[in-house]
Amino acid sequence: MDWECCWSREQIEPENCPYIGEGEEDLLVFQRRRIVEKCVECPRFKNDLARMKGSGYPLSDVLPYILTEFQEQKTQMGAMLSFLNSKTREIKFLREVGLVLQTSLDLDEVLSIAMTAITAGKGFGMNRAFLLMTDKDRRHIRGYLGVGPKDYEEAWRTWEDISRSNFTLRQLARDFQKTKLTSEKVKFHDILNQLTVPLSDQGHIFNRALTGKKPILVENALNNPDLDRGLARILGVDTFLVMPLISRNRRIGVIIADNCITHKPITLQDMQSLETFAFPVAFALERASLYERLQEEVAKQKAANVKLREQQELIVKMEKMALVGKITSSIAHSIRNPLMVIGGFARTLLKGTPDGDDKRGYLESIVRETRQLEDVLSEVLDYSESLFPVTDFWDLNELVGKAMGELEGTLEQAGVHCRLELAPELPMVRIDYKQISYCLKTITTQALAAMDPGGELRIESVLDGDGVLLRISDDGKPLTQTAQEALIAPFFQTQELGEGVGLSLCKSILERQGNSLTIFSRPGGGNTYSIRLLTRKENI
Repeated sequence: MDWECCWSREQIEPENCPYIGEGEEDLLVFQRRRIVEKCVECPRFKNDLARMKGSGYPLSDVLPYILTEFQEQKTQMGAMLSFLNSKTREIKFLREVGLVLQTSLDLDEVLSIAMTAITAGKGFGMNRAFLLMTDKDRRHIRGYLGVGPKDYEEAWRTWEDISRSNFTLRQLARDFQKTKLTSEKVKFHDILNQLTVPLSDQGHIFNRALTGKKPILVENALNNPDLDRGLARILGVDTFLVMPLISRNRRIGVIIADNCITHKPITLQDMQSLETFAFPVAFALERASLYERLQEEVAKQKAANVKLREQQELIVKMEKMALVGKITSSIAHSIRNPLMVIGGFARTLLKGTPDGDDKRGYLESIVRETRQLEDVLSEVLDYSESLFPVTDFWDLNELVGKAMGELEGTLEQAGVHCRLELAPELPMVRIDYKQISYCLKTITTQALAAMDPGGELRIESVLDGDGVLLRISDDGKPLTQTAQEALIAPFFQTQELGEGVGLSLCKSILERQGNSLTIFSRPGGGNTYSIRLLTRKENI
């Protein structure tokens, strides 16, 4: 019989079979493969089978059954092959993502990998994903990051960009972290703010997924009696997947994924694939979060060590100053009474001496020098008293107002205008009122010494973190670095500043109470004395 199909020929020419295309030329010489791959689907072969049946060919009744069974088996094999290819790609994909997640300690990198893998076409291909994480206190689960387009136009642009690039998934994740992560964190801010749920609310779908440790596919969300309809309205979709993130029985968070743009159904295979992916993501997120927290603790520890070292240095310094104070106090008390006697007798003799008497000049010198020595003794004794402050909470602005009122005469005598710029509603500061008032007046007196008549002295109070800053600024001649250092040394003596314990005593008082004094000279003219006062007891 002369068959229409070429199935009976061992070797054929290209014009004998129109269904053999380019690249399949080997089928022209391999009869068996040609029959399996081409002839069983060829209309000419079906015509040959009909002719066999009409001619009474012995196998004509059996061949259609065999052919049908073969095609079914071929279809099943094709589906299985497709499934295996899909699983192979998935395993390869998970391996690539897993390698990155296993080695990364950076939270942003982990987030970029995870969210890119969920939403990229080379990954799980979901349109949009939200990550919710439990807070540090383990009381709430909060919206942390949303990734995906907001509308169809944005989705189209994104897919166009991805299709033009030839990035691997890892490259996509790196590009996402570098160029989009910051903007994505704020893009869904309105939605994320509404996704805070207490972990104690066991009926909420997030907690049900975490408790059951299984993903939950939500369908027909607006009419689902087991679901809060508000959640569906917030997300704006009727179908979404809630994937729990569990690591070593610790609730890390959940991922919400949906196809808000394409409305493609979320299949069982999607759920299984995402469930497989969720464990390494949860583990990586926990590890990165712990590492980030560890870094914060290390930074705090370093800061605490620095502060401890500063405190130790301050204690050593204070001990030295205390020794100086003890010696000077002892000396001061030893000479105070004889000096008062000398001064008293000199003033008495001066009152009884006529104006023209030659001895009057000597007595005036004795009275003047005695008064100067009494002032020095007063400073020395103030220094000793500063070692034992009595602190309480006081209104700094009120202290400034009162102290400057007492110096009103001094300011007038110096011809200097004083401008107060005091910030309202400052917190109370914990200070020794008498000593801080002394410091303010001493610094003001020091500033006046550097100013010319007609100058302006500015006193400001401002909030400074957990303290209050008091700044006294003059417009006098800038102090040199040597002069600044001399000012805060006890019993300083310089050609431009004279001698005394004034600012050294102030610095000692302030540091003993946990406060600080700094001096800054402006290149254009003027000096600023900054006192930082604490507002809390525990800071002392």
